[in-house]
Amino acid sequence: MSETITYHVDGDGVATLTIDLKDRPMNVITRQFLEELTNYVNQAVGDPTVKGAIITSGKSSFLAGADLKGVADLFAAKDAAELFAGGMKFVALTRKMETGGKPFVAAMTGTALGGGLEIALACHYRVATDTPGALFGLPEVLVGLFPGGGGTQRLPRLIGARDGLQMMMQGTQLKAQQALEKGIIHKLVPPSELLAEAKRWLLESPDAVQPWDKKDFKIPGGAGQFDRRWVETFMVGSSLMQKETFHNYPAPQAIMSCVYEGLQVPIDAGLRIEQRYFTKLLLDPVAKNMIRTVFVNKGAADKLARRPKGYDKLKVTRLGVLGAGMMGAGLAYVAALAGIEVVLLDRELSFAEKGKAYSENLLASRIKKGRTTEEKAAALLSLIKPTTDYADLAKCELVIEAVFENREIKADVTRKAEAVIAESAIFASNTSTLPISGLAEASVRQPQFIGLHFFSPVDKMPLVEIIRGRQTSDETLAKAMDFVQQIKKTPIVVNDIRGFYTSRFCGAYINEGTTMLLDGVAPALIENAARMAGMPVGPLALLDEVSIDLSYHIREQTKKDLGAAYKPQSGDAVITLFFEKLDRVGRKSGKGMYEYPEGGKKSLWPGLAEHFPAAAEQPSVEEIKKRLLYAQALDAVRCMEENVLTDPADGDVGALLGLGFPPYTGGPLSLIDTVGVKNFVAECDRMAELYGERFTPPKLLVEMAAKGESFYK
Repeated sequence: MSETITYHVDGDGVATLTIDLKDRPMNVITRQFLEELTNYVNQAVGDPTVKGAIITSGKSSFLAGADLKGVADLFAAKDAAELFAGGMKFVALTRKMETGGKPFVAAMTGTALGGGLEIALACHYRVATDTPGALFGLPEVLVGLFPGGGGTQRLPRLIGARDGLQMMMQGTQLKAQQALEKGIIHKLVPPSELLAEAKRWLLESPDAVQPWDKKDFKIPGGAGQFDRRWVETFMVGSSLMQKETFHNYPAPQAIMSCVYEGLQVPIDAGLRIEQRYFTKLLLDPVAKNMIRTVFVNKGAADKLARRPKGYDKLKVTRLGVLGAGMMGAGLAYVAALAGIEVVLLDRELSFAEKGKAYSENLLASRIKKGRTTEEKAAALLSLIKPTTDYADLAKCELVIEAVFENREIKADVTRKAEAVIAESAIFASNTSTLPISGLAEASVRQPQFIGLHFFSPVDKMPLVEIIRGRQTSDETLAKAMDFVQQIKKTPIVVNDIRGFYTSRFCGAYINEGTTMLLDGVAPALIENAARMAGMPVGPLALLDEVSIDLSYHIREQTKKDLGAAYKPQSGDAVITLFFEKLDRVGRKSGKGMYEYPEGGKKSLWPGLAEHFPAAAEQPSVEEIKKRLLYAQALDAVRCMEENVLTDPADGDVGALLGLGFPPYTGGPLSLIDTVGVKNFVAECDRMAELYGERFTPPKLLVEMAAKGESFYK
């Protein structure tokens, strides 16, 4: 009995292949699915009583693409010939559908993405239901792959090279009406008419042939080296790709090459070209790293794979937020968006109301863009209650303080909140650097005290760093993870230490940038090399964003707390100069490492040249990239060594989602594995001699190199 497809032939000779993978919420392409689909396609084509076949779904979606866990298994293969042969089996399957002499119809019940849409594109006719939320596209580039199941050849032949490239290079997902307008879908019908329409077309089109298999076929929008539109498409496309990726990602390059080469030859040759590039991509570490971190490990975090077992799931109905600044206001918005009542408390009602106004402004923008309605916005806003009265926190299951980074202020609000909340309630601090165990000393219920470190702006940033204090109980950790999942964020769990993981990691990046200034590296070279390495902003720009005064105050608090144990950072002098003498504290003041003219574009402050003269001989871009990325990777290793991180997956997911570490690396620990631990240690030894002891590889890494170990097996 089939586990993936039901095959039925009706009295009119129409075969219906209904995809319905057992124990899966959505249909995905697995090895077993492909084997069964191949068998049934061959059966339909070879049976003289069958006039054609309809491929449809028994679920509310059609086919969501490849099972990426299965794709991840392919990376273990080292034989290019074996990988190429496996890919060509899929090519043979789709070509059998197209050229077997019988019409095939894709009757799509909803979403068709990746390989799911590629199978549909191999059908002669595509009809779909206009299901709300249904999406159609080839988004493989988002996980380091490209449409290697015929997508790079069929989609551009259907809608033109320019439109096809835009969809595939950006991973665009279209709504049903948009897909219809593009010509990807032939017709939209109500769900009740889907199979009837598919059958009608099939019986009326016994001699169906794909456009690209006809002798007079021409690529929509032109093709070939002598077509002006074609040349413009690839000239502009190559320039944009360089601007966006700096050639760090092989998938976009492969898409460009597949379309450019494949559309100048017949479809069968184009499909072989595509498979060669896809095989090469599978042998490249970028796709492997991205799939492991962006899909597999992030997916495990979203499903709370590390949640302590044996505790009832918490559903927060009423949340207390202490402090209505940007962070508290953002917290109130995302919680209300999840249907949670929010008590937004500040020392003055006007401050609390201003915090609520943040949600009003976000919702006004969403209304303007048609993403929500006035009624829904009003309902969301009604969930947020501005107040100054701690008694309003009484029924909150969870309270999060998001007040100023000052231990005394945090202790004060902790005591006031705990005086009124229920004994079972959890108290969380949103601190970004202060040790949770120290803050918990102000609490009378330390087992229920935990850190929930959100990132700004909260409504856009997907990560939450959960910090477990020395006294935090398993139950509190479990319920904190439940809340993070409830508001649709991705949690990582770390143990308590000053700066935790993400703030330390961010600090290592900024420190390396400021140290380079002291070393005489030109500021523009620092910033541009950082972008070329794949970082979203340079370290100097990031310092302005987090604010120089905050960095200064955190450092001074750390000095005060640690006393003689404090170890100065190599870039400390830059922070001191800007705060104490230059009064340039970052973007919020309009002046920092950059100038921020009102209504104009920011630019590096010319005064940097006076205070940090550029050396006569500048380092290479590659050397700067390496310093910036390796400085961060080393800090991730130290966090593993100090048991701040207990799983490399948390380190990689946290770095990508919270700090913008280049996705093509898979994260800092994946980067080390890709370079090779032994090679990485050797490079760090070299840089330690040149730039200082901060590059000295930790003992953990040296031991791993000696044993031939890696972070991932």
